[in-house]
Amino acid sequence: MAAETVSVSVSDLDSASSEKAAPGAEAPHRWAITTLVMLASLMQALDMTIAVVALPHMQGALSATQDQMSWVLTSYIVASAIMMPLSGWLAGRIGRKRLFLFSIGGFTLASAFCGMAQTLPEIVIARLLQGLSGAALSPMSQATLLDITPPAQHARTMAMWMMGVVVGPIVGPMLGGWLTEDYSWRWVFYINVPFGIACVLGLMAFMRETPLRRTSFDFFGFVTISVAVAALQLMLDRGQGEDWFASPEIRIEALLAGLAFYLFIVHMLTGDKAKFISPALFRDRNFVAGNVFIFVVGIGLFATLALLPPLLQVFLNHPVFDSGLVLAPRGLGTMAASFIVGSLAGRVDPRLVIAFGLLVNAFSLWLMSGLTLQMDASLILWSGILQGFGIGFSYAPLAVLAFATLPPQLRDEGTAMFSLLRNLGSSIGISLVVALLIRNTQIMHARLGEHIHPYGTELNGLTPGMLGDGESLMRLNELVTAQAAMVAYNNDFVFLMVLSLCLVPLVVLLKPVHAAPKPATGGGK
Repeated sequence: MAAETVSVSVSDLDSASSEKAAPGAEAPHRWAITTLVMLASLMQALDMTIAVVALPHMQGALSATQDQMSWVLTSYIVASAIMMPLSGWLAGRIGRKRLFLFSIGGFTLASAFCGMAQTLPEIVIARLLQGLSGAALSPMSQATLLDITPPAQHARTMAMWMMGVVVGPIVGPMLGGWLTEDYSWRWVFYINVPFGIACVLGLMAFMRETPLRRTSFDFFGFVTISVAVAALQLMLDRGQGEDWFASPEIRIEALLAGLAFYLFIVHMLTGDKAKFISPALFRDRNFVAGNVFIFVVGIGLFATLALLPPLLQVFLNHPVFDSGLVLAPRGLGTMAASFIVGSLAGRVDPRLVIAFGLLVNAFSLWLMSGLTLQMDASLILWSGILQGFGIGFSYAPLAVLAFATLPPQLRDEGTAMFSLLRNLGSSIGISLVVALLIRNTQIMHARLGEHIHPYGTELNGLTPGMLGDGESLMRLNELVTAQAAMVAYNNDFVFLMVLSLCLVPLVVLLKPVHAAPKPATGGGK
């Protein structure tokens, strides 16, 4: 099949941006904005996981049960999911700069309220406000970076931005553990305050406002997509604890999600009124294919991050802080990829770069599938660096291709949809691998247990009489459970590897985009 090629001029890509710089004039201005919006994205990504390790301390301080404490995490996730699709419309209605300032300001205040909370309802409401405020930070950061960066540097910029998205969830538990142990769980939230204030002041000084689009608000579209996303997130977050579809709650949430999503699709594709999410987004082949890719990439990336910390802490006996140190270097792989991808822009078909990144990611997962309980952490460290390298190679050109042919006036909506699907992929991926891990551990425990009997060589000298000793039986069960869990972990990594390999041939769905020669009189720094 002959590949279609789209020619896109630099002036076309940046025509709707009010932040274009005069030639050679505003490099410091651009880098200041880049630093500030990446810091805002990092704060939002960090807060998705930083509170996890503080939950036991918060539970005692707030006199709550473990089940009640789960709402500290769930309220944030659901609020963020509801608000994220709205960020594109708000950016057009009030301007991206105002939305940024309101979001960071609200996120910072909500973080302070979380730290000051004295009861469970107070912190749940504060986390709800934190999720509502922070939802726009990720998509608007991405849209801003695409606008203020020359297209030739889009791949490198997206790889750098992705590094913040990857590093945040990795560093979160480590930073949260240190703050909780050495100071207080309240500092898990107070840490956002100085950085939030710095971001607000910096963006007020450097960022320019984008043009406004006075579009009407599609209330029905907003309600249906919000119900669909919120119900899906609740189902994924609570499914494992409620035994999935054996629970009436999960069945109701699944029904609500499916019905609301169906109504939203029908509403969006019919009628001629302004829609909450513009149907024009889905007429762009690269954008649609890019969203499919980022959904699956999100499954693999964040599912791995959900699997490794428990493996390190529970089965390999690493403290929280040390496990964070082992996982953090994967950001170095993404950083290295950002420089290489930037130098390859315009020289190599970006689809080949994406395919290479997916293959490197699959190779790293293959290495992880060989983990054992007797190993040290070096294999996890090096495979993590490789995975960060592969994700950096695949994400950056994918983001560039997804938005290269999208009209600039749709960029805010597009980045909101892109971020939403990445987050949904992450939620589905985490729920899927955790469910597989638990079920496969049970299956493997039963299979391994079949080979444990008084006259089997597997007992390694344990005599039949010792099986009557309760302590020996308990120790034996622990060993079998640990081995069964390790097999289940390896199976999960194999599953994620196959998922990554299945994406490789699908890169042909993306159109390669070549930048047209830059006009002598146009451009921006």
